[in-house]
Amino acid sequence: MAGYNLNPTLKTSSSKRVQNSSFDKSILLATTALVIVGLFAIAEASSPLALKDFSDQFYFVKKQIPFALLGFLGLFFASIISYKVWEKMATLLFFCAILLMLLVFVPGIGANYQGASRWLNLGFTSMQPSEFLKLAFIFYIAKVASKKKRFFSYLFPIAISVLLIMLQPDLGTSTLFSLVWLVQVFVSGVNLLVLLISGGGGVLVGWGLIIASEYRLARLKSFVAQLSSPLEGSYHTKQILLALGSGGLFGVGLGNSLQKHLFLPETATDSIFAILAEEVGFFGAFLVILAIGFLVVRCLRVAKRSPDQFSKIVVVGVASWIFFQTLLNIGSMVALVPLTGVPLPFISYGGSAIVSLLFGIGVVLNVSKQDKY
Repeated sequence: MAGYNLNPTLKTSSSKRVQNSSFDKSILLATTALVIVGLFAIAEASSPLALKDFSDQFYFVKKQIPFALLGFLGLFFASIISYKVWEKMATLLFFCAILLMLLVFVPGIGANYQGASRWLNLGFTSMQPSEFLKLAFIFYIAKVASKKKRFFSYLFPIAISVLLIMLQPDLGTSTLFSLVWLVQVFVSGVNLLVLLISGGGGVLVGWGLIIASEYRLARLKSFVAQLSSPLEGSYHTKQILLALGSGGLFGVGLGNSLQKHLFLPETATDSIFAILAEEVGFFGAFLVILAIGFLVVRCLRVAKRSPDQFSKIVVVGVASWIFFQTLLNIGSMVALVPLTGVPLPFISYGGSAIVSLLFGIGVVLNVSKQDKY
């Protein structure tokens, strides 16, 4: 970037940036702590289901640990590889991710679960392409911003991404992409009026998609009904509220959750926060939220000190990804937003999710080496 000297041995009067040898250790510590908490939470929340279906109460956490280790390996490499590599590869990575998204609809390659086509069958395991698309999408938008292209260039990636995600179908992830896109584009300096018009158009499209689907419309009606009376909510929502209420301030104790015993659906993924809050209570759950909030704030600090437009928009994208995904997940748990099926970052079970998230944190760590003095 013009005016900046990234050589650690040189300083100029027009630059206040140098290449540090170390990264933001607080980001790494917070991330590691959240992953460890997530592994314990998965082990606790999934044990009854794992015992019932696989005769091994640790089945799910045993599957998650190798992905967590792979994710930390990716974090390590991303932290030592210059972020500029991802700027050069952004377009290729985005279209490769789009190709993977298309493959989920190919019979024999895509795996269908409960009516949703979101996974690729790799034989020994499965992969969820939308998780890798998140990071590729963030890179691509950042590249568009760094090249100062016209607003239309921002529309293509969000349109194609949301279209493919909605075909799976997955309204929660589509909402997440839209929110991250809005923040990245806003920080890129796009005219606010243009952005507001685009956001309004997105809301209208989202509303159309909801009323066009009986399943989504039923969820919305259930959510509206529970606003006036929690007893009018869906079975899933009632079980979540029971878990949260049972936890109280200090929880019922580790391993003592009642709702995880096949009362609450998706205990290791979408609903894991409810089980966590039931066992460790409000204070324990609040510490998890605090750790995620701390991580987001530290990422934004890195973005503020970033050496160029691309790195700034990438870090803002990763921070927005973590923030909005947490907001959507916990918001649905406390009945502030409709159930979305969005997992809790670093905590919920899911190999593709933990690998892509940790790689994204690795990129943030690499950018954090560029500091202002």
